[in-house]
Amino acid sequence: MHIAWLGKKSPFCGNVTYGREVTNALLERGYRVTFLHFAQTREETHSDRRQPERRQPDRSDEVPLPFLFKSQILTIPSLKSGKLLTEALERLQPDLVHASLTLSPLDFRLPEICAELNIPLVATFHPAFDRRVRSLTSGTQHLTYQLYAPCLAHYDRVIVFSDLQRDLLSKLGVPASTLVVIPNGVDTRRYSPGPSAVKADLYARRLFVYQGRISPEKNVEALLRGWRQAEMGPNCKLAIVGGGPLEASLKRFYDDDDILWLGYLASEQRRIDILRAADGFILPSFVEGLSLSLLEAMACGSACIATDAGADGEVLAEGAGIVLDTQRVSSQLQTILPILRDHPEITQLLGQKARERVLQRYTLKDNISALETMYNQVTAEQRLMCGQRA
Repeated sequence: MHIAWLGKKSPFCGNVTYGREVTNALLERGYRVTFLHFAQTREETHSDRRQPERRQPDRSDEVPLPFLFKSQILTIPSLKSGKLLTEALERLQPDLVHASLTLSPLDFRLPEICAELNIPLVATFHPAFDRRVRSLTSGTQHLTYQLYAPCLAHYDRVIVFSDLQRDLLSKLGVPASTLVVIPNGVDTRRYSPGPSAVKADLYARRLFVYQGRISPEKNVEALLRGWRQAEMGPNCKLAIVGGGPLEASLKRFYDDDDILWLGYLASEQRRIDILRAADGFILPSFVEGLSLSLLEAMACGSACIATDAGADGEVLAEGAGIVLDTQRVSSQLQTILPILRDHPEITQLLGQKARERVLQRYTLKDNISALETMYNQVTAEQRLMCGQRA
């Protein structure tokens, strides 16, 4: 089967990781994948310095689409991109288009384009959300869902990561038959417990980690404030892995010796080594979808602490981790962190439970199998419709 994948390769974000992991897994299972993404030149498709090093299997092609603006959150295509996309799909004649939606105006044109070409269309809808509108950020995210719902109703299938997302879009008018819950999945062969020299490298007896964007919706300042208030001592370190618009200002204010600003790490193996060394992984977000960083930490056996934003609370429910209220992150961490510092048996047990939860529900292998089943259903429906028209 030939899949035309429309997504992002830069700048680095969860959407980029999702597209890379899924398309690589599809290629390994024998699919042909053409990756259509926003790039100014064909050379740019092969020169993204922010991409983690991963071997791309064969049977993969790339088609660049021009854009006017591109960020981690929003993409504005050029006026020619819709025509070029249509021409590319007409030339390629894929069996199915899978759009990992990039919050682009082109997302709204895809149903019409694919309908004209008789190509079935699947979307993965990524925008983060909070189950309750408790802040300006979460309110903005709900507006995104309201904006997209009428368009998503015209896709053949819409993949979401949790029952919460499905229920929200269903209430907004997307047909229940269109919505499919396929959670993010982790390659548990790569992301697994194992030896790591990171603690020695960082001079840490106990190591806690945040990994992700440093931006308002991630609520990193609440984590930093809670860490400082907990007074963890010189032998405990908090590693901040990632970059973003708030990085410079937060670094200036939280320049404590026990807070390590490691920046964006392109090396996937280095990130895995950090997660393997971590006694605890902390995700303080206001809004989330289903955090792949959280699942990666769980797969590596880290004790995980996350807010109940998006589906993250669902992932850690029933003892797989510690769930925080998004509005009381600092005060809760002030209490929880010293307990985890002084009782390594607790972090060890939580890490084991986290790994077990991922193996039960969130493996990339099961994710791709569910995706294959859905692809076969959608293409079969398309063939039946074409036969009825004939």
